[in-house]
Amino acid sequence: MHSPETLLFFAATTLALLLVPGPSVLFIVARTLEHGRRGGLTSMLGVETGALVHVAAATIGLGALVAASPGALLGLKLAGAAYLLYMGVRALRGGGEVTAPTGTGRLYRQGLVVDALNPKTAMFFIAFLPQFIDPAGDVALQTLVLGLTFVALATLTDTVYALLASTVSRRLRTRHLSKVAGTAYIGLAGALAI
Repeated sequence: MHSPETLLFFAATTLALLLVPGPSVLFIVARTLEHGRRGGLTSMLGVETGALVHVAAATIGLGALVAASPGALLGLKLAGAAYLLYMGVRALRGGGEVTAPTGTGRLYRQGLVVDALNPKTAMFFIAFLPQFIDPAGDVALQTLVLGLTFVALATLTDTVYALLASTVSRRLRTRHLSKVAGTAYIGLAGALAI
């Protein structure tokens, strides 16, 4: 099992990585701007569930399979970009007022899909997390503990992003927030595709 020092170092470096906004954070912020605090927090819970998919995959060894196949990682990346593009076009077509935080199930599922297809999260589990695994120990258990630590820290940081975005959106309440959200999704899709 991990020493307290290793876990602390992993948590500190993970927190530093989580503070740099990636596709999931930008998705949460866009959903908060479009659907308010409740919608942003619901989307965040979906994103963290998507991260648990990565934890499970890494724990049972699928992360190693994706790492061995660059085509699989490219497919994951392109699927994520396509989904964000779809959401961006939908938001731009919707226009009008910021929508009420209805359809929480749909917001949750969208968050789950966004993070399950997020190449930044996949790369974290493929490239970063294994550096903290002791091959002489129970690799699956170590992966699970580190993965759950990542999800706990991501939940904290993503909640802060959602709450900050909610505060900003209340101050900027405008008819064009769905256009801003749609443009953000399309920009994310382009960044992922490149």
